[in-house]
Formats: sequence, structure tokens, C-alpha cells
Amino acid sequence: MSYRFADRTKMFKSSPIREIAGLIQQKGSDVISFAGGNPYEPYFPSADIKKAFDNVFESGNKSLQYGMTPGFMPLREQISQRVSAKGIQSKPEAILLTTGAQQAIDLFGRVMISPGDVVLTENPTFFAAVQSFQSYEANVVGVNGDEHGMDLDELESKIKQYNPKFIYIVPTFSNPEGRVWSQERRKALLELAYQYNTLILEDDPYGDIQFYENEQYIPIAAMDDQKSHVVYTGTFSKTVVPSLRIGWVTGPEAILKYLSQIKEAADLMSSTLNQQALYYLIKHMDLDAHIGMLRKNYYHHMTIMQDYLKTLDPNLVSWIEPKGGMFIWVKVHESINTTELLAEVLEHGVAYVPGGPFYVENPQQNTLRLNFTHSSPEQIQIGMERLVSVFKQSVMNVNIKGAGFR
Repeated sequence: MSYRFADRTKMFKSSPIREIAGLIQQKGSDVISFAGGNPYEPYFPSADIKKAFDNVFESGNKSLQYGMTPGFMPLREQISQRVSAKGIQSKPEAILLTTGAQQAIDLFGRVMISPGDVVLTENPTFFAAVQSFQSYEANVVGVNGDEHGMDLDELESKIKQYNPKFIYIVPTFSNPEGRVWSQERRKALLELAYQYNTLILEDDPYGDIQFYENEQYIPIAAMDDQKSHVVYTGTFSKTVVPSLRIGWVTGPEAILKYLSQIKEAADLMSSTLNQQALYYLIKHMDLDAHIGMLRKNYYHHMTIMQDYLKTLDPNLVSWIEPKGGMFIWVKVHESINTTELLAEVLEHGVAYVPGGPFYVENPQQNTLRLNFTHSSPEQIQIGMERLVSVFKQSVMNVNIKGAGFR
């Protein structure tokens, strides 16, 4: 039968991480994967989660009933308190619980984007967000930047040129680059948003995993004194467990109204069972202490990975040391195509994500993203030994004149 799919299906794309996961399965369990964005399973608060679900069931069968679309109010109250500590003043009524932050991104795109609308993003950026925006037939345009954030001149120029519906950013430990926007760039972005009446979608899945306590990264949503131009989304997937699938979004009341309505059309509600369990977990467990443990241990994971990168010639491999988050973004010599190299890397029992798919435009094929949170310290050592070996051999094969490794 010939199926008459909607025209927008032409915009659908597969996730490169899902494709790589399939390749890893074919190779077997011996492959050490630095490809995904997964947290480390031994750090999950499993016993506390079990107790939390026990508390839900002990509260009676009503806890198993349908809930309200905006989500379980006691959990929204807890989230309101947590974002308040970041400087974001959002009442519980102004917080919508979602099935992970990805649903918040998707709902926002569904509410805001008409076919042909322009969305500005960092370049490179989180490709699942781009997939979502493009599925609603948006024209996603990249803005280049440096270690401090978007290039402000280029950003203003493209705002004038395209009159975008909104600007999507991950300013704190960005995916894939792991960079942190400077305070000056954050303020300047907000000023441009005010000047040109442009919305900002601030995605903050990694902000709690910061390695240096003396540094402060103020969300742009906290600077929005008008409470009119920033929509902010977060998640518990990185700090508690991914499988609960609990994220949230907050922002201007008029936008939250439509987000709630379109969520009702999409799924009526996210799992109230999971929301209630998370409520009891936060109520009875010291979540901040748990996050402190993650910060300390993930910093250790990161330093192990980075120490192996330091054994490579700096003329051939470069990166910026992450101040938090889950990823190291690596640039290798321009003669190396990391997508083509991946097949050989997999043969050596290790995996990464090539950098090309993260670019909205002008992809740099000599880049790759490494995740340091999913593997144990011992696995990171083994995997990086394998990866460094392949890098060294690849450089020998291309015969770069005058290049060598320490």
C-alpha cells in the first residue's frame, strides 16, 4: 500500500547515537562506549528510589489514578524551591512537569513553530533539539561562537536577517562542547532578546553537575527581570535516574498555558506514579548531598579521560577542559574524518560520537564527543588506551609531515 504521510515526515532524521548503539550491539558487550549521554548506573540511588515507590503505594490506590496535566503539585513545589536557589522565581503553578526535558523542548517547538520559521541555535548543538524543531518544519540556523558563548555580532546580524521565533541554547556545560557561557555573553543575549523581541529557550540538563564550587553560573532565566523572554527547562535524568523521565519547563504564563494544552493533547499527563515517587525521594533523601557525590566522582572520571588525551601531540588533538557536565569535545587533525574512523575504532572495542551530526551547518568532520560519566574509571582507562592507540595509528597512516606523539 502507498501511505500518504504528512509532508513533515520528510524532515525526520534518525539519531546518530541510536545508530551507533546498534553498531555497538552488533560488536558485542566488549565495546566500551563513550558515545551516549548516560549517567553511571552504580551511582543511582536505587535503595532510596525503592523506598520512595513504597511510600507511594502505601499512600493508597488513589496514587495510581489519572493526574492533572501540569503534574503532581507537591513535586512542582519542590522544583520551585530548587530553581529559586538558582535565582529563578517561578511559582509552582508556573511549572509544567514533562516526560524528560526532551518533551519540554518538543512541546515548545510545537507551540511556537510554523512551517518556515527560523530558529537560531549554537553551532554545534544538541542534535535531538534540532531534530524536534525540524520535525515542525523550522529552518534551523546556526550561530558560531567561542569558549565564552555565541558570537554576539553574528547573533545580532542573524536576528536582523531572519527575525527568528526563538533562540535555543545550552549555556551551562553545553552539549556537545561542554562549554560555559560567560556572564557577559548571557547578559548580552538577554539584551538582544529584549531589543528584538525574541524568545530564548534555555536548556539546562547539566547545570547541577559543576566541578568547581567557587564558580557561579547564573541561568539566563534568572536575569529575565521582565519574566517575558526566557523559557527554562531542566531534568532529573542526569542527577537522579533517566528512567523516571521527569523534566520540567517554566516561563511566561501565556506560553505555559499553551504548553499545558498541547501536552494534554499529546499524552494527557506524564507518569504521576513516577512524579510522586520522586517527590518522596527528594523529601526523604538529601538530594544536594547526592549531587555533591556525582560532582566529585564525575570530576574524577573526567580527569582520567583527559589525562589520556594529554599524551597526544597538542598540535594534533585539542579540547577545552570541562568545568562540569558529561562530555569532552575533541578536535583532531583536519586530515582525520572521525565518522570514517569510527568503524576502525569499533573494531578496537571502543566507541564515540562523531562531531559532524551536531553541526547545524558547515560540519567539522575532525571533531568527536566523548562521554565520561557512563563508564567506570577502570573502563575509561581501558577504552582510552584503545582510542589513543587508534589515533596514533591514524596519524601514522596519513603521514602528517613533522607530526609526532609524546
